[in-house]
Amino acid sequence: MEKADYRCLIELFDNCFYADYQTRLVAGDDEPLYQPGTAGADHQVIFAHGFFASALHEIAHWCIAGAARRQQVDYGYWYEPDGRDALQQAQFEQLERKPQAIEWLFSACADAPFQVSVDNLGGIEVDRAAFTAAVRAQLVAYLRDETLPPRAERFARALAAHYQQSYRSVVCQFLASA
Repeated sequence: MEKADYRCLIELFDNCFYADYQTRLVAGDDEPLYQPGTAGADHQVIFAHGFFASALHEIAHWCIAGAARRQQVDYGYWYEPDGRDALQQAQFEQLERKPQAIEWLFSACADAPFQVSVDNLGGIEVDRAAFTAAVRAQLVAYLRDETLPPRAERFARALAAHYQQSYRSVVCQFLASA
């Protein structure tokens, strides 16, 4: 089984969610984007440049977004591009903590590497270690309190099965390290 092949993510996503949500995972050529469907067209979770990690990240956002958010382009979320100041970076990290926690779980279930994305290469100096700790704490809270969004758990379990991982073992590893 080939690791980090985005095509398997497209198939898994389709198998998990298409029937219920008419949403497709799509490899894009540029920046990631969520495009709600219109006039009978499917909703699209578009990830960047065929990158495996980008697909996992965009799926994580989709798993968090509620029904109303899924009717808006990019879920109606705020986004300030690269070059953020300290306040904007703090807002970014606050908003990104949850999707990146879910992305980390997805990565672990796919036996793929994970690192947080601070997404601010041209801005202020970022404390990557502190953000990593915050993302890990969020994931542990999701798992310990059993508050992982249902679609996220469904996809994580599908990833674990596909990559021949024990979902329970992955969860236990995070909880044991808390």
